[in-house]
Amino acid sequence: MSDVTKSKAEPTDGRSDEREQTKAESGLEHSSRVDLPSIELPEEVEGNDTFEAEQPPPLPPRPGRANLLRRTSSVAPAAFPSTQASARPRLQATATTAVSRTDIHTQSFQDGSRETSTTSTQRSPSTRAWTGWGSTRRLKIHDGDESASIRSYAPTQEAAGDAESLLGDVLGSEQTSGWNILSKQLEGTVFQLADAPDDEEILHDFDHEFDEVDSLDSSADNEEELLNQWKSKRKHFLILSSAGKPIYNRHGDDNLISGYIGVVQTIISFYESAGDQLKGFTAGGARFVVMAQGPLYLVAISKLGESDSQLRVQLEALYMQILSTLTLPNLTHLFSNRPSTDLRRPLQGTEPLLSALADSFTRGSVPTLFSALECLKIRKSHREVINNTLLLKRCESLLYGLVVAGGRLVSVVRPRRHSLHPSDLRLIFNMLFEAEGVKAGGGENWIPLCLPGFNKNGYLYMYVSFIDQHEDENQKENREESSATSRQDEVTVLLISANKESFYDLRQMRDDVVEELEKNGSMGIIRRAISRGRYVATDIVPGTVLQHFIYKSRANVQFTMPSYDPYYPSLLARRRLLSLYHNLHAVVHARNAHLKVHHCISRDAVSLAWVTPLFELYCVAGPNANRNALAHNANKVVQWAHREEERIFIIGGAVF
Repeated sequence: MSDVTKSKAEPTDGRSDEREQTKAESGLEHSSRVDLPSIELPEEVEGNDTFEAEQPPPLPPRPGRANLLRRTSSVAPAAFPSTQASARPRLQATATTAVSRTDIHTQSFQDGSRETSTTSTQRSPSTRAWTGWGSTRRLKIHDGDESASIRSYAPTQEAAGDAESLLGDVLGSEQTSGWNILSKQLEGTVFQLADAPDDEEILHDFDHEFDEVDSLDSSADNEEELLNQWKSKRKHFLILSSAGKPIYNRHGDDNLISGYIGVVQTIISFYESAGDQLKGFTAGGARFVVMAQGPLYLVAISKLGESDSQLRVQLEALYMQILSTLTLPNLTHLFSNRPSTDLRRPLQGTEPLLSALADSFTRGSVPTLFSALECLKIRKSHREVINNTLLLKRCESLLYGLVVAGGRLVSVVRPRRHSLHPSDLRLIFNMLFEAEGVKAGGGENWIPLCLPGFNKNGYLYMYVSFIDQHEDENQKENREESSATSRQDEVTVLLISANKESFYDLRQMRDDVVEELEKNGSMGIIRRAISRGRYVATDIVPGTVLQHFIYKSRANVQFTMPSYDPYYPSLLARRRLLSLYHNLHAVVHARNAHLKVHHCISRDAVSLAWVTPLFELYCVAGPNANRNALAHNANKVVQWAHREEERIFIIGGAVF
């Protein structure tokens, strides 16, 4: 055996006669033979039966994950090798779901590090790859790092190469070669996408969404017709007690939909009896979201594609509206003594406030969606003059003082250790500018209310004054004809106190403030800002592809946006725009989603959401807009917002 081994180790140098002699001398030519599969052996051991029997050749190595990654990384995804040098027979001619091909994604970060991940997909060699609706999982998270690469999580193409952060322009850095590669690949690409549910069908005849459902006849002959009207509504809000008593519903009277309310109460009670809490379900093409607040059940039914979290925010606002009338202790006391209490009597007269709030959600409420406020754009020096005027004329009983114009906040004065919650201001603005009650009350109102964000256990007292802008008679007549928007165009002074006997003190303060604002010219500045209206996107970035955007300052809890005109002049167009913003907001704020940049392409628009610890930007462009141009314009908007921050936002306000 040692001779055989030695002869095997000798190089092939033509001494075949010596090897034959060695085999003859060892007497191994007549040993038993073991049949093996036909395998090509090296020339130096051909015909050596003993070698075949004692040391069979090893099987070819099984293709491992590392080998597969090395193979796929050396070729383009669409050019997957059709053959492989392997001794094993191929069991499949092409890849199947049993063995999927592997894509390699490389992501670069601002600190110079890279991370590679793999995903398994099925691709056709003759077509370019598509991601479908994609995954919203981030590959790597860096706290405080805003260098997330741009990847489309809507149906779009995978882009080879690295993607530069949108912050490149903001920070003054030059575009990298990876960004240029991405831009070149996206130029001229036609994206054929499967849109979300067709808006044409969902929003058909949307202008009649707010028409009231007719009343039920005494003989109930028109019940079926009225139920069809009720079912045709895209959005419903129901409020009932835990005992099943109806409290509020946006469309239809209680007699018409009492059966549906009973079904909802039964379903909720079934889950509660099992020790579970029903939060939502889908039925009949609508999303049902249920929220329990003490003795109340609030239900939202929506066909507009809103997320559960967005609908819960809206239900929370309706609950806050109820608390603003009753306060939490009173509400708890009513149901603790009598669980079957009919709450409609204590809430009598507040239905217009609830309906106005619900209708604003159906139309699309930007302040509610982003939980932020919009301010009137004026110079910082002008705002400081108004703030100083409020501080100078402040009375002792004042808690909060606000000046509102065009439905937007101009100035606020507050105690140093207290601030107004955006949800409280939303309730105030809904009462003043959406509901008809305060509008019809004239130029002066005294309103007790609870601000749940400030203190849900007690009442505050609000003095409201709509300031006469000294218009001539013709202008006044025109404004009376368009009463739906007249109050939003007026300057309003709101003075809030915890003392219910402070009406005359607040009225005197209002007179002093208005007189001083007229003297120093601030009132004229406010009126001119109202008449100018919102800016347009081309004022920010000349020649921009952006049609609309919303920029939110997270630190100040405020947002700014351009005018809806000229791209979204109608109610239906604005509802479609807000639906797009709802989708963007839902994706970037979804639970377990750590997205910083989300790019979406649909049939009618191209949109972008960009979220950082400092701000959120949502922008929309036309369907043919280039993504490179969209990113560039988004950078310009962020730069503008940083420069104009003290004009478009209230930084701190006046404190005492």
